[in-house]
Amino acid sequence: MEIGKKLKEARLQSGLTQEKAAEKIGVSRQTISNWENEKSYPDIVSVIRLSDIYSISLDSLLKGDDKMMEHLEESTDIVRSNRKLAAAAGANVVLVAVMVILSMFLPENEYFLAAVFCLMIIAASVLFYQIIKRF
Repeated sequence: MEIGKKLKEARLQSGLTQEKAAEKIGVSRQTISNWENEKSYPDIVSVIRLSDIYSISLDSLLKGDDKMMEHLEESTDIVRSNRKLAAAAGANVVLVAVMVILSMFLPENEYFLAAVFCLMIIAASVLFYQIIKRF
């Protein structure tokens, strides 16, 4: 059974409305609805709070839902996140160095410089995305 169905069933069994459950864990009613309809997944802290207010074990909530486990694994894997951030930062440094060097040696080849500049913008966007994703 998916976590959305489990969350809804547990909430109903505990006699809470979406509004009351949201109030107890400090999120909006829409957030509870999105979790129950599996439009998004709760973070690990919210799962623990839901487990407490619904009086259901974490084991019961999480076991058997591969998508939720993947979400939690991805959102809590700091090492992988740090590697992605370091790779994006490294790519930016390399592309800036390439851009500077090429502008010194190939000033007449505007198309090549434009391509490198586009790659630099893409790399900067990936770095920006990785930084924002961490917060």
